[in-house]
Amino acid sequence: QVQLVESGGGLVQAGGSLRLSCVTSGRTFSWYAMAWFRQAPGKEREFVATITPSGGLTSYADSAKGRFTISRDNAKNTVYLQMNTLKPEDTAVYYCATGSGTTRFSTPSTAHYWGQGTQVTVSS
Repeated sequence: QVQLVESGGGLVQAGGSLRLSCVTSGRTFSWYAMAWFRQAPGKEREFVATITPSGGLTSYADSAKGRFTISRDNAKNTVYLQMNTLKPEDTAVYYCATGSGTTRFSTPSTAHYWGQGTQVTVSS
C-alpha cells in the first residue's frame, strides 16, 4: 500500500518561510517523479512544483518561481518544498503526489497517489 504523509505546515506571517516534507512508503521512491500541489478554499487544486526521480530537473508554477524550491532525498524517501517570502495568497492545503513514472507532471489528473495534505496559513 502506497502512503504519502506530509508535514511542516502551519501559521506564518507574510514574508516568512516554511519547509514542507512528504515521506513516501510502499513503492520504490527513487523510481518516480514527485510533485506538490495546493488547494485554497473554493478553488481548484493547482500545481506548485515537480521534480524528476534523480532530482536533477525541476519545474515550477509561475507563482512559485524564485520563492519555492522542491528537492528530494531518495535515501529518506522524502520530497521537500522550501517556501520563502510567503504571501497571504499562498494560504492553502498543500499536497504531495507521486506520478506514474519518471516524467515530471503538473496536472492533478496525472498523479497516481496523494498525501492527506498539510495546511499552510500566511497572515498579512
